[in-house]
Amino acid sequence: MVEHEGKPKLERVAAAAEAANGDERKARALPPVHLWNPTYVGEIDIVIRKDGSWVHEGGVIGREALVRLFSTILRKDPDGTYLVTPVEKLRVTVEDAPFVAVRVDRDGPALRFVTNVGDEVEAGPEHPIRVDLGAGGEPRPYVHVRAGLEALLSRPVFYELVELAEERPSATGTELGVASNGAWFPLGRAEAAP
Repeated sequence: MVEHEGKPKLERVAAAAEAANGDERKARALPPVHLWNPTYVGEIDIVIRKDGSWVHEGGVIGREALVRLFSTILRKDPDGTYLVTPVEKLRVTVEDAPFVAVRVDRDGPALRFVTNVGDEVEAGPEHPIRVDLGAGGEPRPYVHVRAGLEALLSRPVFYELVELAEERPSATGTELGVASNGAWFPLGRAEAAP
């Protein structure tokens, strides 16, 4: 790692993110972080918790606008998740997924999700829904947001998705799932009624 004078400051990263976003913030356009390869690579004491809260040096970042701003410069690389500006790349810790889906709506053939940082995404071939099983066998549902970054579906959103689900036969029995933009996403096996 390249040495960098001083400790990475939250204010410096925020200023760089604001400059990178410029007037594009109004349209929720994202800066081209996939094109940036800054020379300085380091770490910053930011943890994105399972519940979607962002913590810096032990304290929750309470300014929603700042969290939304940082979310626009978030990038997932093979070796970790980073805040990326044109001049620096700072590794952050992500406990589960960097975003949380807090709303789902059926819009014709599409399921539209809204995340805790304001991203809107329609599930489909480019934004799949997947369900993993947690340690106790509980479902852990996710939707792809962008460039390898996912949103964990909040419990109420997952319950809404299950309400929208339909049954289909599969190789392992009957499964529950949802369709969106022409793609089918299994949510789990349909349990036989007692």
